[in-house]
Formats: sequence, C-alpha cells, structure tokens
Amino acid sequence: MTKRVLHVVTNVGHYDDPSHATGLWLSELTHAWHVFEEHGYEQKLVSPAGGAVPLEPRALKFPNYDRTAKAWRADPAKTALLENTASPDGIDPSEYDAIYFTGGHAVMYDFPGSEGLQHITREIYERGGIVSSVCHGYCGLLDTRLSDGSHLIAGRRMTGFAWTEEVLARVDKLVPYNAEERAKQRGALYEKAVLPFVSHVVTDGNLVTGQNPVSAKATAKKVVEAVEGAAARKRG
Repeated sequence: MTKRVLHVVTNVGHYDDPSHATGLWLSELTHAWHVFEEHGYEQKLVSPAGGAVPLEPRALKFPNYDRTAKAWRADPAKTALLENTASPDGIDPSEYDAIYFTGGHAVMYDFPGSEGLQHITREIYERGGIVSSVCHGYCGLLDTRLSDGSHLIAGRRMTGFAWTEEVLARVDKLVPYNAEERAKQRGALYEKAVLPFVSHVVTDGNLVTGQNPVSAKATAKKVVEAVEGAAARKRG
C-alpha cells in the first residue's frame, strides 16, 4: 500500500512588525518532498487556515535558494499547490502514515494555536504513525497534547531551531517567543548540535525532528526509515 505524508505549511506572511516579511522556508519543504517522492509516497499540503502560503524572502536568496527550491518555483503544478492548501478540517488523519511540519519563522504564529493540526497530530501519533518537524516546525508540537492530557513532546528527545541560531540570524528581537525554551517548559528533552547551522536530526520512537533548514533532507530520510519500520512491525 502506498505510504502517505502530510506536509504542514504556514499562512503567515510577516512578523508582529508588518515591515518584516516571513513565510515558508521553501527548501525545508522541497528537500523533504523530493525524498518522499523518490520513495513513491503520496504527499499533500495542509495549513492552519487553508489556502495560500507566503514564502520567506531570505529562503529565496543564495545560498538557501537551491536546486530543489528553484525547480519547485519553475513548476506551475507545484506552485499551484502552495496557492490552495487544504485546511485541517478537510484532512482525515487515518489516511496518513506521517505528518511533517515545515518551518520558517512564520509558523511560530499560526502553528501552535491550531486545534485542527493538534487533532491530526495526536491521531497520527497515537496509532503509531510518525510525527516529524524541521527547524521552527516544532512550534506545531509545543501545545499538542495526547489523549491523557500530557504534552506530546514531554519526556521525548527532540530538536528544532536553537535560540543560539536565532541570535546569530539576528532575528531574536523579532520572534514572538523563545521556541527552544518553550519546548523545555513542556518537558521536552531538547538537544542541539555542537555547532549552529549544521544538519542535526533526533529520532525518539515515532517522533523525528530536525534542527534547522539544512536538516530537512536528513530529517525526511529518517521519517522514511521510521515509517518503514512501523510498517514492518505491523506486518510482524
């Protein structure tokens, strides 16, 4: 049976200060999409509000604007996917083997408060599916609780964009909160690479998280491993 992955993307186009644009960090989607495509997975995009997805301007410049991102924007069918994403109430969680939260600072605003996304995530997680995120995508996991009321990330090893990286990227004064600190407050066993801006992925059971944009490809590969492992356990 064909495996299915649900990508979560943002609807937000700027920080609290409207003069500072943000949005989806495109390569975090395109790198993962390419990996899942190579494995024959079906893929779909969902966003907190449904509809159009703005792009982070900095992700469309060298060195972040790479071959996969350029190919996506050159493909009318692919760009159309970002113009009309599904909303959470149109998604049946039972149809997906994994959920993958993309990043970009925009997600700090609309991922955490989405009860629809929380419902989908909880349903996938509790039946043994894979929950994953890259970079700021883990903001979508901060407020997700399991059926017993506990935070999904409590007591789990995970990673995501580090506060050190926010400072080095010079956006620490723009972001609405410290995501790393919030994850720790929820009980997460947060980890990060020794050096900033290098690929780092943490897998803890059916939770797979990547630290930053350059971790997207490696994160997707770990998601594939986890999905295939879960399928093998069910067969066994």
